[in-house]
This record gives sequence, structure tokens and C-alpha cells, in this order.
Amino acid sequence: MLTKEAIISLLSEYGSVQGLASQAKAKLVTILAEHIRKQGWPSSFSFTHYLVCLFDSALRFLLFVYFGNTKSRLNQFSMRDLGVMRTRSDSVTDTARFDSMEDTQAAWFYADHYTRLSYYSDDELQTLARSDFPETECVSASFYRDQFLYALGLKVCELDRELGLNVLGLAKSDKAKEKWLRESYKDGHIEQVKEALENIIDDPPSDTLGAFAEDFYARKYNKKRTSVVTDMLRNASRTLNIDVSQNQQVERGVLAHYARQGIQGWRTENRLWRSLFGLIFWQQLYEEDTLVTEFDRRPLSLKQNNFYEKFKDSIEALLSRLNSKDALRRHIHKNATQHYGKVNSLFMWSSHLLTPLEALIEHGDLKAIYALLRMMCRDFESLRDGFPDIMVLDGTLRFEEIKAPGDQLRRNQLVSIQRLQQAGFSVAVTTVKWVRDPAQPYVVVDIETTGGNSNFNRITEVGMVKLVAGKEVDRFQTLINPQRRIPSNITRLTGISDAMVATAPVFAEVAENIAKFTEDAVFVAHNVNFDYGFIKAEFARLEQFFRRPKMCTVREMRRTYPGLASYSLANLTKHFHIEMEQHHRALSDAQAAAELLKLAFEKDDARPTD
Repeated sequence: MLTKEAIISLLSEYGSVQGLASQAKAKLVTILAEHIRKQGWPSSFSFTHYLVCLFDSALRFLLFVYFGNTKSRLNQFSMRDLGVMRTRSDSVTDTARFDSMEDTQAAWFYADHYTRLSYYSDDELQTLARSDFPETECVSASFYRDQFLYALGLKVCELDRELGLNVLGLAKSDKAKEKWLRESYKDGHIEQVKEALENIIDDPPSDTLGAFAEDFYARKYNKKRTSVVTDMLRNASRTLNIDVSQNQQVERGVLAHYARQGIQGWRTENRLWRSLFGLIFWQQLYEEDTLVTEFDRRPLSLKQNNFYEKFKDSIEALLSRLNSKDALRRHIHKNATQHYGKVNSLFMWSSHLLTPLEALIEHGDLKAIYALLRMMCRDFESLRDGFPDIMVLDGTLRFEEIKAPGDQLRRNQLVSIQRLQQAGFSVAVTTVKWVRDPAQPYVVVDIETTGGNSNFNRITEVGMVKLVAGKEVDRFQTLINPQRRIPSNITRLTGISDAMVATAPVFAEVAENIAKFTEDAVFVAHNVNFDYGFIKAEFARLEQFFRRPKMCTVREMRRTYPGLASYSLANLTKHFHIEMEQHHRALSDAQAAAELLKLAFEKDDARPTD
């Protein structure tokens, strides 16, 4: 095996090696292979010192034909046999990946060149752009053709704009067509672009390209000043004031805001519709459809975006049988039970997978559900993602796309929102304004432990104080049996001894209470990562997930009261004359930290607003 230094030494015979040392070894190997292919082996290279794979090109071709990509390697078989890589051997058929030898060779031509584009010189790129490209017939081969032509067109546009646009014009993918339309319009081909847009609008090849064409046409030819995306954001149907503490997980913050008002909500995004699609059409996707090899995860009909065309009769017969909500529920539960845990490309299995699906079926309109599913069947490529963030039940069911300040509405989100509305669902774009929400609960936490590392030590006491609108509304305190000896130095510091925790509950017995007490609240502590890390580790030992927005009173006090000599809890309480009943006991320290949080909030509230 050549070392990185040996490869660079060989490359030096072809010219300058400046900048090569910073390159990854894999890239250096590729560069060396290209030089060898074009100029022959370096003169210093000795076949008596190295074993050289002279059939690499043939092997790469065979791997491409088998796996359908240029990245897979032989070691995947070993990983499968060792159980490291999960596969779908139950769904493999004898279907060929490509329809003919000609399509196979054409697909390899495009895929192989695509992987080498970044190593070609400017002259080689332009020569390649002027060459005759092999035709493709099947969808699989055409995918590699469009991928290659798009990438080549972008590179050549920087060297020869007209030539690059000609290459882009040959590609049939949505992004290539959009790029060609935009760049051609910039170059003054106004009427040509107008005609192309009108053809797309009259007969859109996909929802995504159709949405782009309508928007681009309206702005460029009807002189509309703003895009559909901008209009949708500006005309957002609702604005919510959400506490600024939720700025790292805005959807959770919105759901918590609704929960405090007694409104049910679920985090849905793409998972709701992809899991519903997969569970309803499991038989068509993974039993009637084909996987070329056990390593494929996406059925061919989804890769080729012809699922409805291929299974129209089967799809319509199934939806006709599922003519009631009860029938739909039974079908989904049956498939979920029968196939739970199986590898698929649509969704991840979890114990909570069916919860939002049940809510959608219970409170949604069955016709609207099936209308959207038919749209997904007809054009899965355009509707595989971009769905709204949450589903809300406030008298009636609606979907909401949540946008924080600075967030953009993407094209795929626009398409999905429009199709949901077309199917009959209520959809809102909800913009968030960051405020200090007085209704937002803050739980100030302090813990005592057997030591400083959460991987090896355990909690001995938890104290929590809940604040709403700056006032204490609840408190929680318990000793915890760490199920190990408490070091003597820790007992001297905290006063908590082995005898005190001998009859105390273990963490598993109070975990539910802690989770409920902190639910929908901001987790606050002095040096928050310490307390939060221990709590999260204890939940992880119980195989439970614990996640809350965090706030640190050390950071808040540094921000609002800069320049103090020390920001330790003891020094801050002394400086601000905050009484502490017993330092290094959980509830006492939590109460003190809660007073510091109040001071920080009061300082913020006293600042003039713009």
C-alpha cells in the first residue's frame, strides 16, 4: 500500500506538487490514476516493488452495474455478512438494473466521467462538452446522463458560457432546466425563455418545475415584483410571540405554546406523510416492486418516479378497499406489525410512529388524505419532502410551516404546501417573533452527585424550582440513592451521607416525576451543562430520551452584569445579598440560582426597546 508521501513523490514526476500535501489520500490516488491513464507510469515506479491492480477499471464497472453507483465497494459484502450493514434480501428479484447493454454502457460513461470532472483540465472539459453524448433509453441510465450534463454544464459555463448553456439544455432534470432558463434569460434570450416557460406551464413535467415556471413567468413577463415564496411569507396567516429561549428548537417552542393553551399538536414534517405512504403501499413498494440487489433501499419505481404509472390498478384497488377510517387504521396497523424494523428508504421505525398517523386519520378528511397520497404516487420526487413542520388540532385539523426570523421558505416547501391545500387541507405559514414570554415556564435545577463525571458518577439529590412570569409556582426536591458509596470528601462538601440515601428512591423511581416537572420548560442551572449532562445521562441509562432547551445563569449574569470579580454561585449570592439556607444542597442552590435568573430578567426588562 503506497503511503501518502510516496504518492506525492510519484506525482512530482508529472510536475508541481504544490498544495497536494493538504489533499486527502483518496483524492491523491485518483489524481495519480488520471496521470497514469494519460501519460503512463512514472519512470521511478517499479513493478517489482508494488502490486498493481491492472483491472481496476473493469472492477469499477462491474461494481457500478451491481450497486448502481460509483461509491460502493466490495467490503459491503463483508459488512453484510458480519451484520454491520442491514440489507433487504427478502425483496430481491432477478430484475436487471438497466434495460440493455447500450444503456448500461451509456450509464457507465456518464457516471464515470461525473466522478472525474473535478480532475479534468479546462481544455478537457471543453473537449468533453463538444463531444457526442451517448443516448439513453431507460430511466436509470437517464438519471446518470442528467446528473453528468448538469455538473459539466455548470463547469463549462465558467469557461465558455454559450457552450455551457448548450450542455445544460441537453439535460432533462428539473434543476438543469431551471438553471438553463435563468441563465438564458440573463443572456437576453427573452422570447426563447418565454416560450419554454409557457410550454412547462401548459404541461409541467413535475410539480417542482411547474411551480418554478409559474413564479418565474409572473415575475419576468407580468412584472410581478415578488416571488410566490416571498408573498407566502409576507402573507403568513399567523404570527406567534414565542419565548426567546426556544430559538434553538422553534417547532418545540410553538408546540409548547399551543399546549399551554390546551391545543394539541404533533411534530410531523416529512415523517408523517412518508410513513403513511410507506405503510399504506408497503406491498406495492416492497413486495410487488423490485429491488435490484439486497443493498438497494429505494424501490425502482420511486427511483424512476413512475410508481403510479407502474401500479395504477393495484393502488386504486387498494384505496377503494380502504373506504373507511377503520379500514385504513387496520391496514396501517397490520403492515406496521408485520414489517416493524425492516429496512426501508421512507421512514425510521419508532414506538411513536403511529401516534400522529392516528390523529391525522381521526381528525382529517379521508378524501383529502387520499387526494394527497395520489399526488405522491404520481410525482413522488416532487413530494418526498418539504411538508409543514407541525400538525395542530384546534377545533379543526391544520398544518403549519414554522418560520423564525431570517428563515426562508424553500421551493419544495412551497410545492408541498400548495398540494396539501389543493387536496383540501388547511395549511398556514406561521412566523415567530422572539419575545420574553411571561407564560413560558423556567425550571431552575441543581443536583448533587458522587463526583464530577457523569459517565462514572451518579446523582444523590435533585432540587428544582419552577418559575412562571418571574414567580415561583412549584418546587421539587428528593434525595436519590446512587447505588454506590458516596466519597467522604463529597459528604464533607454536601453533607449528604450514605446513611441519608440508603432508603431514598433510585433515579428510575423519580425519572417520570422529573420529566413531567420539566416538560415544556426551559432547563436552567448555574453551569447548566453539568446538571443537564447528569440528568440526561441518567435518562439514557434507562433508555429514555431527555431533551429540553437550556439556559445558564452564569452566562446570563455575565451578560447582564458584566465586570464582577467572580460568577460562582456563592460569590453572586453574596454580592446580591441573596440568602441561602444551606450551600451545596440541591433545593437551596436551585432557589439561589432562581433569584439570579430573576435579576437577569429584570435587567433585560429595564433596558429601553428600539
